[in-house]
Amino acid sequence: MREQSTDLRETVRRRYAAAAVQVTEGGTACCGPEPVEVDENFGSTVYTAAERDTLPAEAVAASLGCGNPTAVAELREGECVLDLGSGGGIDVLLSARRVGPTGKVYGLDMTEEMLALAVANTRKAGAENVEFLKGAIEAIPLPANTVDVVISNCVINLSVDKPAVFAETFRVLRPGGRIGVSDVVADDTLTGEQRAERGDYVGCIAGALSFAEYRAGLVAAGFTDVSITPTHPVADGMHSAVVRAVKPHDAPPPETA
Repeated sequence: MREQSTDLRETVRRRYAAAAVQVTEGGTACCGPEPVEVDENFGSTVYTAAERDTLPAEAVAASLGCGNPTAVAELREGECVLDLGSGGGIDVLLSARRVGPTGKVYGLDMTEEMLALAVANTRKAGAENVEFLKGAIEAIPLPANTVDVVISNCVINLSVDKPAVFAETFRVLRPGGRIGVSDVVADDTLTGEQRAERGDYVGCIAGALSFAEYRAGLVAAGFTDVSITPTHPVADGMHSAVVRAVKPHDAPPPETA
């Protein structure tokens, strides 16, 4: 099982590395970068034209998400934000604008090529309140009680260890912190095999939890006020959804080794 998980993680990494290289190479062409190959349910089309126009073309072209978490996370001036699976940096850069110069945004990604693209995009955007970290979303390289908001865009469903993602997200949030995530979620009636028929891990579908599984996973990690709201279908019985939850103010401090 562990070998299978490693293989799936590597498959995901290769897919996103290839996407980053494609965008980077497109950026050297006279006509600028073209979006990577995704359908109408994924990519930069889920952002408004006004948002896209404020960003480097490469950040927009590299977008592979299924939603716009920055539009639902209700980010406020001065907050500290963490983007799980930050890719080319589109959500990090939009978040950086929302939290302003007194805020901070971390982008976490496991793919060297995406991190390099995101850093280049940050320079082009002139964002100074941004920092990118290399690592896995199952083992976030930040101390406990570090951030106010965790966002993510069609990445958690790609994880091979979602309970670890939920636990790590809970750990790094400050008491009273919250998540505002866009993700792919399956109808409760679909079996794992039926989800697999609708796509694969790198297609953002087969790894998706059901609505009930997602809710149970967040509650088990300690979250309260969990809501999962479908926004649009991405396949038969599969939906892009907005996921919100809160870390209670009275959450006990994390255990230390």
